[in-house]
Amino acid sequence: MLHQKTAQSMIALFGFLFFIATASHAKDAAPKLANVTILATGGTIAGTGASSTTTVGYTAATVGVQSLIQAVPELAKVANVTGEQVFQIASENMGNEHWLTLAKRVNALLAQDKVDGIVITHGTDTLEETAYFLNLVVKSSKPVVLVGAMRPSTALSADGPINLYNSVLLAASPDAVGKGVLVAMNDQIQGARDVTKTNTSTLDAFRTSELGLLGYIQGGKPFFYRQSLRKHTVDTEFDVSALQALPQVEVVYAYANVGPVAVDAFVAAGSKGIIHAGVGDGSLAAKVVPALKAARKKGVVIVRASRVGQGILARNGEANDDQLDFVAADTLNPQKARILLMLALTKTGSTKEIQRMFYTY
Repeated sequence: MLHQKTAQSMIALFGFLFFIATASHAKDAAPKLANVTILATGGTIAGTGASSTTTVGYTAATVGVQSLIQAVPELAKVANVTGEQVFQIASENMGNEHWLTLAKRVNALLAQDKVDGIVITHGTDTLEETAYFLNLVVKSSKPVVLVGAMRPSTALSADGPINLYNSVLLAASPDAVGKGVLVAMNDQIQGARDVTKTNTSTLDAFRTSELGLLGYIQGGKPFFYRQSLRKHTVDTEFDVSALQALPQVEVVYAYANVGPVAVDAFVAAGSKGIIHAGVGDGSLAAKVVPALKAARKKGVVIVRASRVGQGILARNGEANDDQLDFVAADTLNPQKARILLMLALTKTGSTKEIQRMFYTY
């Protein structure tokens, strides 16, 4: 009887030890979650409406970052998430000073070993511009993902929560390393250089119509099919660490019967560069050419872009850029051409060097 009890005790002891060992092994085998910081800047994703059916006419930038995180408890399954409220603004109010502050904070965080990726919540109106700016000045290959929403947080079928979940999942993924700054919206992965907002209100507003999206997010995993070959992040020559301001660059929009008023006004206001968003292949109206020539003689750098939205702007095509000493915007839309020109002017005033940058980035 004594031997039987002893045997039973030994079996129980071995069973307990086996349980401890198995539990310990399971704990050790569990995948380590990445550390992702969410930097909140406001926008529709943090907006609220008068009712659950309010999808237009809502108030942007009212919900704080901690509330955004708490609204998506599933985030804890894909990353160790922390949040910071950097700004709380509607993105039409995003300015150069916001970009510099944001870029410096992103670089400071990514320099830390404990940060594996960053998500930036942002209003959709200027999301593509902030993404491209960061694409040029972030000095890390770690993932940086911008995300927004087309419907406020209080709306039926609000897209903010799933967009936020996907963006954190993407920022935590090793597959996103070295891909440049990304945009995660509507289950799609877009590249910062080429994505643009194409609709005022629908959920599929963000597209890269001509060159194509980079991939999809499905079933809790990002799938990449292509990537941008233009240099970005760690491979750019731009450094904003010591910058307190960016050069003044403005956009002049072309249309039938356009005159020189806008060009003259911007030059008088001290602009260092002008993006001419021309019709077609960046055509210059006869009434505007003298004003642009005069501006260039005063040292203002002129970049010819197009309002069309797709295609390569041909250098020396609709204007003799060599003779005029102008720069061609390549495939950048006017708002992104403005960003590259501002950064270019922090390095040089040479139009040949600036043209090289437009063909590089």
